[in-house]
Amino acid sequence: MFERPSGGDRAVLVCLDLGKPDYKESIEEITQLAKSASVRVVDVIKGRRYRPDAATFAGRGKVDEIAAKVRERRANLVIFDHDLTPAQQRNLEQRTECRVVDRTILILDIFAQRAKSHEGKLQVELAQLDHLATRLVRGWTHLERQKGGIGLRGPGETQLETDRRLLGKRVKVLRNKLAAVQRQRTTRRRARSRGNVYTISLVGYTNAGKSTLFNSLTHGGAYAVDKLFATLDTTSRRLRTTGATQVVLSDTVGFIRDLPHTLVAAFRATLEETVQADLLLHVVDAASSVRDSQIEEVNKLLAEVGADTVPQVLVYNKIDLAGLAPGVERDACGKIRAVRVSAINGAGVVELRMLSDELKNAMQAAGSLNVA
Repeated sequence: MFERPSGGDRAVLVCLDLGKPDYKESIEEITQLAKSASVRVVDVIKGRRYRPDAATFAGRGKVDEIAAKVRERRANLVIFDHDLTPAQQRNLEQRTECRVVDRTILILDIFAQRAKSHEGKLQVELAQLDHLATRLVRGWTHLERQKGGIGLRGPGETQLETDRRLLGKRVKVLRNKLAAVQRQRTTRRRARSRGNVYTISLVGYTNAGKSTLFNSLTHGGAYAVDKLFATLDTTSRRLRTTGATQVVLSDTVGFIRDLPHTLVAAFRATLEETVQADLLLHVVDAASSVRDSQIEEVNKLLAEVGADTVPQVLVYNKIDLAGLAPGVERDACGKIRAVRVSAINGAGVVELRMLSDELKNAMQAAGSLNVA
């Protein structure tokens, strides 16, 4: 077993160019992910491959380079910005004599660190166990090869089957608990509908500034920090507006490219808040050089959870960093298409709050808002 040093993990990142157009941005993102997991990045190894190597993903020469860099930098962890198969992970650990994790495991670890609420912890544990179920065989490969004979009967398959059974039982318990949470959410949504409550959800790429904007709009005190996935638990607060209809604003978990499917499935109860919302404010980092691709990734995940039909308005945040002026962008029919704000200094936030009434009235007139 590999032990974590007292001073924290020292990691070598491996980012291979497989021909995708956002290679440079991928390096920046995996570096941010590592730092968000409290990992010290001591080196980044780059390279180009036409396709992954079946045994080690990176190929023999590159693995030798990684192993040499691990020894040179006294690293205890290697992080791949790619998904590895169980066999690839095992082979890499043997060659580098070091712990090896892939992008999915890293994101799961960050979620495990950040989960605070009971529901959040249940969701993260379920995602981790679902991922572990596909790799359970790794720890018992030396026993699975035993075919019987004197002194060689078990406990290989018996132990593996026991682990799978226990894992399955725990997964069933977690799913039942999350189903109960989902029923509670449904009850609360029905109560809001009967109470003439208009619901808005903030969605967007991780670290786009959703929680900071949420605090600016509601003075809600949501946890906001310059880290990826700072927010995992949905927070809802009343938004002060003019008019009789009450408005509830919800801050939701951020999205990211290649978000593990186990996480999407486990957090479905939380993400369904976006499906049931009357309006989505899609918060975008206006200063990001890849904001268009981030918008695309968020819309892809919204479609996956069935929220792609909910009315949406873009909110370009961080305009102070992008050198943009606050304002409202409308389409040819005069409908609000996008709003430019800076949540950190408040520019455009008051206008955004005032616009919520306009948006609410427009949706009521169109019949898309169902209030009592």
